[in-house]
Order: sequence, then structure tokens, then C-alpha cells
Amino acid sequence: METVIGVIGGSGVYEIDGLEDAAWTDITGPWGAPSDQVLIGRLDGVKMVFLPRHGRGHVQSPGSINYRANIDALKRAGVTDVISVSACGSFREGMAPGDFVMVDQFIDRTVARESSFFGPGCVAHVSVAHPTCPRLSAACAEAARAEGVTVHDGGTYLAMEGPQFSTLAESKLYREVWGCDVIGMTNMPEAKLAREAELCYASVAMITDYDSWHPDHGEVDVAQIIRTLTGNADNARGLVRRLPGLLGSERQPCPYGCDRALEYAILTQPPARDPAMVAKLDAIAGRVLGAA
Repeated sequence: METVIGVIGGSGVYEIDGLEDAAWTDITGPWGAPSDQVLIGRLDGVKMVFLPRHGRGHVQSPGSINYRANIDALKRAGVTDVISVSACGSFREGMAPGDFVMVDQFIDRTVARESSFFGPGCVAHVSVAHPTCPRLSAACAEAARAEGVTVHDGGTYLAMEGPQFSTLAESKLYREVWGCDVIGMTNMPEAKLAREAELCYASVAMITDYDSWHPDHGEVDVAQIIRTLTGNADNARGLVRRLPGLLGSERQPCPYGCDRALEYAILTQPPARDPAMVAKLDAIAGRVLGAA
């Protein structure tokens, strides 16, 4: 099986340099329009698909992103491994602006987003106990360190609805009571949907600020965030350029089972499944629905 790397670029990352035979391509699906076209090309012989999460020009807010359409588009493009790159705030003194965190856990505080491909007519429950892929996260960490980035292996990401930043009270709650490490607005329900789509998913959280808890930094300074984003984006592109050499062109089955997440997840019996819902799930769950 061929490795196809999908990169979801967050704030500040709107393109990937160096792709061979690259072309922006429309991908249509049953879940509506994705954030933008996808850029498809090859890097060191490995196919790569890039999607700017907020659209080129940053036209989508965290709450208006069509996360289902984005993941469906990547799946239709043949993606096997998704690298999610996103800006975040830090709750830890030792996780400083400019550092990267390889997130391995989430607390989902989003409330107004469609968080599943499944529903009435085809019910499924996947496990997200371990929502990121350790194999893919390790490759991203190695690539980032090779770029000279300070990397933190593991961390809990608080996903907030936004688009406003946290109040001071919220920031202290997330940090001191809940034990979160970073905060952002876009990795949920993205990570849950990637698991439903049987895609390996790694979250590279690029720290831009200390949120509002830090007594020496005060409230979030958007101007400072933008300055930090520039450096983070350069490092993120360097990370991506190293991934083909680390992942290789031949895709082996995921040792953690990400690519088999739906094996026993669908509960609706075949005679009771809604044909219209099954048709919408052709890319996401065709591997298991087609075999039923």
C-alpha cells in the first residue's frame, strides 16, 4: 500500500513548498465544501495532500470550518496519514512560544460542531481513548528536532469553541484543575473524525503564547502571536519536508490499529442501515460497509 501524507495546515501555514507536479484540486463529497481546494503533489517520491484548515487567506474561523468535509476530502484523495499542524497557547512555563508539542490527549470543550460521520441510519462508536497515532507522532517529533525545534513528547490539548480567547478564570481552571498543557480551537472534532475515517492522526501543536494565566504575560497579544507564527510556520514546513524520508513510500498496517478503527464499531445491522447514509459514508467507511 502506498503512503499518502495528508497535512492540515493551521494558522500561518497556508502552503507547502517544494512539492513536485503540484496542483490545487477540487474534491467534492457528500458533507459539503471543505475549507479550500487541496494541493496534491509529491515530495521525495511520496504523495502528499495539503489542505489549509482556514482556507487560503484565512477565511474560516474555528467554528465555521467544515471538519467532516475536510477529513472526507483527505480520505477521498487517498491519504493514509494525517499531520495536523495548529497554533496553540501554553499552560506550562516550560512549554514556551516557539516549542512544538506532540499532543497525545484531548479534552473537548467544543459545543457547536458536527463531531461524527455516523448517526441515525448507521450508528457507530469508535474508541478515542488514545486519539493520536504514536508511530506518526514519533516521526513528527524526530522531524521537528532535526529542524532544531524544542519538542515536547505528549501533552493534553484543551479544545475550546472560540473564536474568543479564554477568560483568566477559564485559563486557570484548565491549567491548575484539569491539568491541561496547551489550548487551541481546531483539533476537535478533527481528531475524532480522523479516527472514524481510519486515518492515522498526529497533532503538532505549535506554541504561540502563554494564554492568559501567566502573570508576566497577561492577556493574549494577537500581534505577538502573529510574530511567533511566522517562525513556527517555517519550522512546520521544514518538519513536513522531512516526513517522506521517515515514513517511506510503502505503507504498512498501523501497529496501533488506527487504520482498523471501524472493524467492530458499526452497530446498525445491515438490513436496518439507511441506504442514503451508507452512500454518504462511501469514502469514510466503505472498507467495512462494503464488506457487510
